[in-house]
Amino acid sequence: MEGAGTILEVGSAVRDVKPGDRVLGFGGGGGWFAEQRIMPAGLVQKIPDNMPFEIAAGFPVVYGTSYYALVERGRLRKGETLLVHGASGGVGMTAVELGLSLGATVIGTGGNDEKLKAVTALGASHVINYAREPIRERVLELTQGRGADVIYDAVGGDCTDQSMRCIARNGRLLIIGFTSGRIPAVKTNLPLLKECSVIGVAFRRYGLEQPEAHRAVIAKVLDMYAQGQLKPHVSATYPLDRVKDAMRALMARKVVGKLVLTV
Repeated sequence: MEGAGTILEVGSAVRDVKPGDRVLGFGGGGGWFAEQRIMPAGLVQKIPDNMPFEIAAGFPVVYGTSYYALVERGRLRKGETLLVHGASGGVGMTAVELGLSLGATVIGTGGNDEKLKAVTALGASHVINYAREPIRERVLELTQGRGADVIYDAVGGDCTDQSMRCIARNGRLLIIGFTSGRIPAVKTNLPLLKECSVIGVAFRRYGLEQPEAHRAVIAKVLDMYAQGQLKPHVSATYPLDRVKDAMRALMARKVVGKLVLTV
C-alpha cells in the first residue's frame, strides 16, 4: 500500500509536486512491486531531506495509522497506560513509539521473546509474551488492578477477548486489524459494566472520505521524523527481484518492524 521514489512526470494540473521531487505515496496494493507507478497527486507527499527512500517506503501506512488511532480516535493522554498487541510488528512498533512520545506508559505484547526485546529497546515499560502468560492477569498486575486506558489491537482473536477483561473504566479499545486470523465477538455487557468504548480505526477509508485531514496526519508524522522524534525500524531490505523471498520472510513471522523492497 505504500512506496517512495522520485517524481518523473506530472500532469498539467498538478501544482504541489514537480519532476525531481523526493516523495512517498500511499494507496493501492501490489502495484508497488514495480519500478514505476502512476499515482493520483493527492496521494503523494514530499519527504524530508533527511529521510532515505528505504525509510519513506514503509512509513505512511504504519505511522499514519498509529497517529490517527492514538491521537484522533483514542485520545491518548499523558500519564495513561497504553497496551499494544503485536508490538514488534510494523504498526505495533509505531504505536509503541508514538505512545511513548505522547507520555503514556506502554505495555507491549507478542508471542516471541526475541522480538519483544526490540519492543523493550524502544522504551516500553513492560512486555508480555502471550504464548506463555495470560494478558488479562499480567496487565491487571502491572496496573495495580486498574487496567489499560487505551488498547491498540491489530491482532484480534484471543487478544481482543482478554483486552475486554483488562481495560480500565472509560478505556478505549482500538480495533486496527486481525492478524491472528480470528475476528472476535465482543459481548456488549462488558462495555456496559466497564463504561469503555470499542472504536474502529480505518485509516485508508479516512483517506478516501477526508483526504485533507488524512494528508495532515501524514504531514505531522513526517515532521516528527524530520525533527528526530521518530526512529523507524526496517528489519531488512530486499531487491525487487527477490520479492518472493521477502514475502516468505513476512509470512514466516521473522520480521521485526518493516520489510522494504529496493529498486
